[in-house]
Amino acid sequence: MTGGNDSPSMRDAVAMILAGGQGQRLLPLTRRRAKPAIRFAANYRIIDFTLSNCVNSNLKRVHLLTQYAATSLHRHIQQGWSALFVEELGEFVDTVPPQKIFADHWYAATADAIYQNLFILQEQRPRWVFVLSGDHAYKMNYQLMLNQHVANDAQLTIACQPLPRQQCTELGVVETNESGYIIGFEEKPATPKPIPTNPDYCLVSMGVYLWNTEELARQVAQDATTTSSHDFGRDIVPRMVEQGVPVMAYQFTTAPGGGPAYWRDIGTLDSYWQSNMDLLEPSPELDLYDQQWPIYSHRRQQPAAKIAGSAADGSLEKCLISPGCIISGARLRRSLLSPGVRIEEGAAITESILMDNVRVGPGVQLHRVIVDEDAEIPAGYAIGLDRAQDEKKFVITTSGITIVRADAALE
Repeated sequence: MTGGNDSPSMRDAVAMILAGGQGQRLLPLTRRRAKPAIRFAANYRIIDFTLSNCVNSNLKRVHLLTQYAATSLHRHIQQGWSALFVEELGEFVDTVPPQKIFADHWYAATADAIYQNLFILQEQRPRWVFVLSGDHAYKMNYQLMLNQHVANDAQLTIACQPLPRQQCTELGVVETNESGYIIGFEEKPATPKPIPTNPDYCLVSMGVYLWNTEELARQVAQDATTTSSHDFGRDIVPRMVEQGVPVMAYQFTTAPGGGPAYWRDIGTLDSYWQSNMDLLEPSPELDLYDQQWPIYSHRRQQPAAKIAGSAADGSLEKCLISPGCIISGARLRRSLLSPGVRIEEGAAITESILMDNVRVGPGVQLHRVIVDEDAEIPAGYAIGLDRAQDEKKFVITTSGITIVRADAALE
């Protein structure tokens, strides 16, 4: 079956999105919710970016493999995403917790998550399977990746992107030959191997995999019988490359619409904060306003944001303000406000992220702070200005970002 212009059809593919990770490096934000359900860009959840790529690429048979603290994620999918899939056309997005059919344990790692759900592939028998991550922010047309995969008779294609070498010790580093086939793969190397023509950069895996279904089933079933970490990057991909199985690199160089090839793995609190701050630039690499490739989400019915008070009482500079927010005579600079935030008179907030329904009292000062959903900051409180004092109550990251939990005892 083919799509437009004789391209392979997404109707012969399914997506399996890995959304069950515990998100330890994002604690305490992941204490009550799965990592893909965390707010991003003020008005979205992280999972919205991968799901939007699926919808915009016409990849509309989607299984979301969930596990830890998944209640809010399930609710988000049910309320915001089901309407975009037409059941009568064979489209769906469903959430799949561990079934414990092939194994009596929770998902051990990425390959094990697929292995435990092989029965889904046995029932649906797709020709191709996209294995995607639910905690990355990027815009990609998966159809182009499928076209290359089929044209090169690959068993596995991995989306790759060049990144500065110093950023690559926590990623899978790829080596390719002149034809684009992967001839080397090393997960989280202490000394990443650079691109031969550009020694300051490495080619890294984005964690976006496209498999021939039979090969995927064979690899994860074989891996399940071995002593390994049951992970694609650590175990399966290096073994396939070593055995000479045709594994192709898909070079992600241009986003849909011709913009820069933006991709971020939201792996740590510092990267989460920085990725949000990047969106405040005049022309950020991740364009949230591109109507040719929209980012979908569930949004509650709320009134427009309200800016109260006189110009002398407050100011806004480089901020993202969501619906339902009320700002009364406060000064905000380089900050992101999720829906329902209330900020009272005299507050001063800089380089901070305030999540849903945060309440900020009069005269509060926040600098380089992430405030979790439903937290309340009492009048006159200062956070982010005195590290020694903050360390007594809050988590502070390596780069000095202070995290305020919803249940923080503030007086």
